[in-house]
Amino acid sequence: MDPTRLRLLRELGDRGSVAAVAVAMHVSSSAVSQQLAALQAGVAVPLTVKRGRTLALTEAGQALAQAAARVEQALTEAQDTVDSFLEQQARTVSVSAYHSAGLTFFGPLLEALGPGRPVSLADADVARRDFPGLTADYDLVIAHRLAHDPAWPSERIVVVPLLVEPLDIALPASHPLASQREIRPEQLRDERWVSTHEGFPLSGVLEMIGALAGGPLHIDHRINEFSVAAQVVRTGSAIAVMPRVTAASLATDGMVLRPVAGATLARHVDVLARPDALAQASVRHVLEALEGVAHRGAERGTGDR
Repeated sequence: MDPTRLRLLRELGDRGSVAAVAVAMHVSSSAVSQQLAALQAGVAVPLTVKRGRTLALTEAGQALAQAAARVEQALTEAQDTVDSFLEQQARTVSVSAYHSAGLTFFGPLLEALGPGRPVSLADADVARRDFPGLTADYDLVIAHRLAHDPAWPSERIVVVPLLVEPLDIALPASHPLASQREIRPEQLRDERWVSTHEGFPLSGVLEMIGALAGGPLHIDHRINEFSVAAQVVRTGSAIAVMPRVTAASLATDGMVLRPVAGATLARHVDVLARPDALAQASVRHVLEALEGVAHRGAERGTGDR
């Protein structure tokens, strides 16, 4: 089987349409369709099926797409072996992160890598379900989810845990609860809140707190960017849930972070990547540096308590 055709099948499964594959691969939609048809001609079972106006993978197509990922990983490892002998390790590694992770990790990552290590950084704050799809465009994707959220699709991507980050309550320093070392859930029942938009990982935390407090919470504002939410909190008009490590730099100038007593509130921060991306030495080097940055950040967060 032609590796290029296998890759197109895999891209169709990840991107969801022939048009999206064509854009990503910089070819025409008709060229993608022709190559998929040529792949189908050599396989005895249907690989794709029409669903409305969209072409989707059948169960057999999904199985072959997963096998295609292993083929591409093996080819990448072979190329990387050759490159290592030729000392061609200058490939630019692309890394994406949601906003607070970028704020926390990007600077220290660049310092850890030092000059001469090509890396391209991008912010990509998306709904939880969309993080795996970013691996089609970036070598390493820093993603987050709550403990009770569905696991990442490990059958087609590699998941590398970075840290489990506690979630605290962000309060104005003048708030009566700010003087306490920790806050009981029932004390939060009548507060006004800043939350993230629906579908983003932290939006579900307020539902958990509301259940512990004995009733739904009053959400006045929906703001994804923590630095903006912190400004709202500082005014005293609302409080928020913020991560202890990646929001630590915001807990200044009139805002404090306090844990919730009797509740384990945390989010999982992970790196998602395609197997073939991690087959490259340059990508693995950046991942190792990122793991070191996250470990040091987690130690500081633990020390703060």
